[in-house]
Amino acid sequence: MSAMEKPVVDVVTVGESMVLFQPMSDGPLQYSPLFSRSIAGAESNLSIALSRLGLRVRYISRLGTDPFGDLILATLAGEGVDTSFVVRDKTAPTAVYFKEFKGYGDPNVYYYRKNSAASLLSEEDLQPAWFAGARHLHVTGITPALGQNTAEFVVKATHKAKEQGLTVSFDPNLRRKLWPEEVARSTLLSLIPRCDVFLPGIEEAEFLLGSMSVDEFARAFLDMGPRVVCIKLGAKGAVAYTKSGRFEGKPYAVERIVDTVGAGDSFAAGFLSVLLTHQGAWTDEALRDLLPDSLSRANLLGALATQWKGDWEGSPRLDEVNRLLAGQSGVTR
Repeated sequence: MSAMEKPVVDVVTVGESMVLFQPMSDGPLQYSPLFSRSIAGAESNLSIALSRLGLRVRYISRLGTDPFGDLILATLAGEGVDTSFVVRDKTAPTAVYFKEFKGYGDPNVYYYRKNSAASLLSEEDLQPAWFAGARHLHVTGITPALGQNTAEFVVKATHKAKEQGLTVSFDPNLRRKLWPEEVARSTLLSLIPRCDVFLPGIEEAEFLLGSMSVDEFARAFLDMGPRVVCIKLGAKGAVAYTKSGRFEGKPYAVERIVDTVGAGDSFAAGFLSVLLTHQGAWTDEALRDLLPDSLSRANLLGALATQWKGDWEGSPRLDEVNRLLAGQSGVTR
């Protein structure tokens, strides 16, 4: 896209959405009589969060021609996300997953996504039109784990996006239940040189490179090619790095944690939303100005996501974000 062309989409993302069932009371899943129903998935979580922050988002996936696929499309469209390139597959189902809350620690997650429509994504699905008029592509490490051809599909998608002038961000989003660890490690490492922004958590960094300090992780990842590396430190906040600078983001404190699933996707949305307010290249000077605000917004959104049962329902709108970061309370009645 030339400098004279006005983008019609800020962010393109591609991956799998699932229907999420959550028990309406804590306890073992097998004894839960009632469930609430929503949608979930790293890329759709991010899409909704970015849309609520005022960005234009195009979501790419495959869904079954079933009521669950209908629900996902209706929810995303209702949140202002462009779903015009989503493919409906008559031969494969939409995936589902369940959460189990036992009143302590992170929820247990049970996936039912093998042979789902999205697991059939392949290089043949790629279309240059996906990236037409867009500025940025976001991918995660979940999609490569879904099927026989999905890893190569993600590699080709990043290549095609770069060819068409897009920047790329990559969140490893490690899901150990989905694939063997050695395959996961080699695949995720192969994607780092293809991105401009790399967004690992500290545990994911350790999984990829072994035991190092945070600064050593950052240097190693930057040497692989990204312009920005942001390492999430959980309750300690996050740290972002470029070749010429280090930027600390203080955590946004919360009194209690309800559900951690989806917090990383909200963090990524907050981080990218500030970077994408800048219309020019991500020069060192521009990043020095942008990264402190990127970290503040990311830490806020990540913290807020832990306050809700559900992967995206608690994502705030831009006016709420600005008010919270300014320390103001809203008018509620």
